[in-house]
Amino acid sequence: MNAFAKIAAFAVPLSLAVTAADAQSLSFWTMEEQPERLARQEAMAEAFTEKTGIAVEIIPVSESDLGTRATAAFAADDLPDVIYFSLQYMQPWAEAGILDIDANTEAVEDLGEDTFAPGALEMADIDGDYAAVPLDGWTQMLIYRKDLFEEAGLEPPTTYAAITAAAEALNNPPDMYGFVAATKIDEDFMSQVLEHVLLANGATPLTEDGIGFDPAALKESLEFYKSIADTSPDGELYWAQSRELYFAGRAAMIIWSPFILDELAGLRDSAPPTINDDPTSTELAQKSGIVTTLSGPSNPDGASYASINYLGVTTSADDADAAIDFIKFSLGEGYGETLAIAPEGKFPVRRGTEDEPEKFTDLWATLPVGVDRQAPLSDLYPADVVETIVTGLDTAQRWGVEEGRLAEASRIVTSQVINQIVRRYIDDEISVDQAVEEINAQISNL
Repeated sequence: MNAFAKIAAFAVPLSLAVTAADAQSLSFWTMEEQPERLARQEAMAEAFTEKTGIAVEIIPVSESDLGTRATAAFAADDLPDVIYFSLQYMQPWAEAGILDIDANTEAVEDLGEDTFAPGALEMADIDGDYAAVPLDGWTQMLIYRKDLFEEAGLEPPTTYAAITAAAEALNNPPDMYGFVAATKIDEDFMSQVLEHVLLANGATPLTEDGIGFDPAALKESLEFYKSIADTSPDGELYWAQSRELYFAGRAAMIIWSPFILDELAGLRDSAPPTINDDPTSTELAQKSGIVTTLSGPSNPDGASYASINYLGVTTSADDADAAIDFIKFSLGEGYGETLAIAPEGKFPVRRGTEDEPEKFTDLWATLPVGVDRQAPLSDLYPADVVETIVTGLDTAQRWGVEEGRLAEASRIVTSQVINQIVRRYIDDEISVDQAVEEINAQISNL
């Protein structure tokens, strides 16, 4: 059975609003520009047209161009009816009046608020309404050698304390490093890893009306990060070294995006596991555990770092009801096509329906991943690992979202100020107290 047939087999009945039948066409901007990805979206749109009689014009727009294109189109009252966009645009567009908050709230409520991953939905919350509708996303993951943890009687690495204990216990360089921490300051990878680690301890650079980390929480986070860096190799480390060392069986823990999942299982020839002589082996995947929600002493509930994409009805939509129905179809009968584009990086932010709460989670686990070979995640990883991957979206967070200041948080991250000061602390050039003071002083001046 091919992927489309599998998706069709899991189709979810959906009652579309009668008023939508009056609309003749919708325009839809999408960030998914590659031919294979466009083809899946077109298949979904054609199924919607067949069901409703409403044609959908799909217009690919580069993610980097979305901001300027949307601003210009808004000024000309020529926005598309629906846009597929990433988290960074949501708050600015909501404030500018680009997104039809009432229509998007209606779509979420019709689909069922409790059918969505809480974290992904909370990021769209604007004073109790929803600026947009979560469609897909991923959470950063701590990947660890579950077999070594079990042999050594170590707790799963879900907390600062458990991670530190395991890194020290398993560190035996050069044969085995306790961790491979990101230390290359000009790599976005270090920025993402640090944000994940600091979020885990509730450390955020923004308050509702100010700038600056809570000094105590930041100090705890920096001391933790130095402890794992001390069990890492020397040099400037980023995603390449962490993957290489883990794949060679020389690292106990790394932090990575879920796009490593197919490689870890031997499905990509350009990045094969080298833990044994078989580059197609699933041995390392079977020996690995995954954690998405980490917690520190100042934030026992923990958090995960997430990248979420959304669908939004715009204020230029000629027929908001038709646009809402397209979104509902995209997250119902057509949801499988979206998830199948890249299942390892498109987690189901809508888990299922009111009647079948796990329908889309179950479907997602059956979708094939891989490049040179393909297999469903459910064949590659144990059921508890698959469940952990998906439930990371429950605690999804990003700096600035809760405070409504995502743009300011993005400027802080892209400045790489935090990376630079953390690296100086790791290298023992400054004390932790100096690092805390310098970080807060410099981000306040941005």
